[in-house]
Amino acid sequence: MGRSLRSVVGVTEAPDISTLGALRASGHVHRVVKAEIRQNLIARLAAGELTLPGIVGFSDTVIPEVERALLAGHDIVLLGERGQGKTRLIRTLVGLLDEWTPVLAGSEINEHPYAPITPAAHRLTAELGDDLPISWKHRSERYGEKLATPDTSVGDLIGDIDPIKVAEGRSLGDPETVHYGLVPRTNRGIFAINELPDLAERIQVAMLNVLEERDIQVRGYQLRLPLDLLLVASANPEDYTNRGRIITPLKDRFGAEIRTHYPLELDDELRLIAQEAAVLWGDETDGDGTAHAAPLVPSHLIEVVARFARAVRDAPQVDQRSGVSARFAIAAVETVAASAVRRAAINGEPIAVARVADLPAIVPASRGKVEFEDADEGREFEVLEHLLRRAIAETYRARLAGLDLRPLQQKFDAGLLVESGDTVSADRLLEQLGTIPGLSSLLERLEPDSVHEGPATVGIAAAAVEFALEGLYLNKRLAKDSAGSRTVYGA
Repeated sequence: MGRSLRSVVGVTEAPDISTLGALRASGHVHRVVKAEIRQNLIARLAAGELTLPGIVGFSDTVIPEVERALLAGHDIVLLGERGQGKTRLIRTLVGLLDEWTPVLAGSEINEHPYAPITPAAHRLTAELGDDLPISWKHRSERYGEKLATPDTSVGDLIGDIDPIKVAEGRSLGDPETVHYGLVPRTNRGIFAINELPDLAERIQVAMLNVLEERDIQVRGYQLRLPLDLLLVASANPEDYTNRGRIITPLKDRFGAEIRTHYPLELDDELRLIAQEAAVLWGDETDGDGTAHAAPLVPSHLIEVVARFARAVRDAPQVDQRSGVSARFAIAAVETVAASAVRRAAINGEPIAVARVADLPAIVPASRGKVEFEDADEGREFEVLEHLLRRAIAETYRARLAGLDLRPLQQKFDAGLLVESGDTVSADRLLEQLGTIPGLSSLLERLEPDSVHEGPATVGIAAAAVEFALEGLYLNKRLAKDSAGSRTVYGA
């Protein structure tokens, strides 16, 4: 499930209780998973804490629906196009489980010491009584996930006969010959099935009892295991509603159907990009100990990428049923940062700062993330380049509206030519311009939160000036000539 919760600062040690008798003496109360989640959710709501931290853009829409479903004790199916954060949301639910929970030591299916369910566990409980050994599981270990694929079998999810156990001398009628699948092994936790419609219909049938009767059936065994879990599934609405690939009885057994969406507001898109792409921007150290400062992508360029992603998402040439993933914008920002790192390496710059010259690299890198309508096949690059220019122009108007750029423009009216490109250093760009009138006002508009001193100063200034030049060009106030990666303003 990605990074383990144990790696997060603040995780406590497991309780020092190792037997059933000690557990009873401690006053521990057994709660089923849905009650556990409900009570922890109520506690967070009452304390005014974030119930699902790290989820961006769903505060007033999806999260309240999820909260109501959890309070109702419902299993959930999340419907949404690709890249809307369905899996991220599901994994965040783990945080609502108790941090530590006791399990019968050695149990394959995490049985609670107070409520054994397998024949072997009942036998041990009867034999050992209060000396029954217990262990503790962290909530990060109480989550199971399966990406549904056509080759997924009943054995993968539910279980099958273990030939090794049979070979050891057990009879085929012995329930202990069962090798449990992913679902029972997640007993007393949360199990997620991603892309549920891709699960073969005969396999979906095997999930019916899990959702309603809360038990499992393996081949011909009269085996009843009352599983305790929260089941959450994700699906694309195109698969779920139109192709009819989720069998009707299975749809009926989910208590809540929740529709996700892409960020509705630009600010949410910006927060999402900053949150998800931030991992790229950590300082790095070579094997020889040489430190490299993290690349800097100025906020006005992140806004361009966010507007670009939203424009692509709304473009009539793009297949709306497929959607445009949030990963589209995240990958775009990472590509811009990588272009800046490449330029810094070529020119020996102390820190890589992205500029407008790095934005065109987005188009070829992102082409594979967008599905176009049949009528527009062959025009993909043309469409994406147009939408990128539009995003730059919109950001220019939003950030620099009312700012007097005539003194800068007059330099070009007098015949100045400035060469830029994805290999032209920041020093070289500013050197061609000489004294830049109104630079402080330009920086205040574009990067109000940046500290304009230190090794990044020159790069930020160059990024701001080049953005202003590109905006003047897009508003037909300045000429530009481009050939390959070389750009000349004022040509």
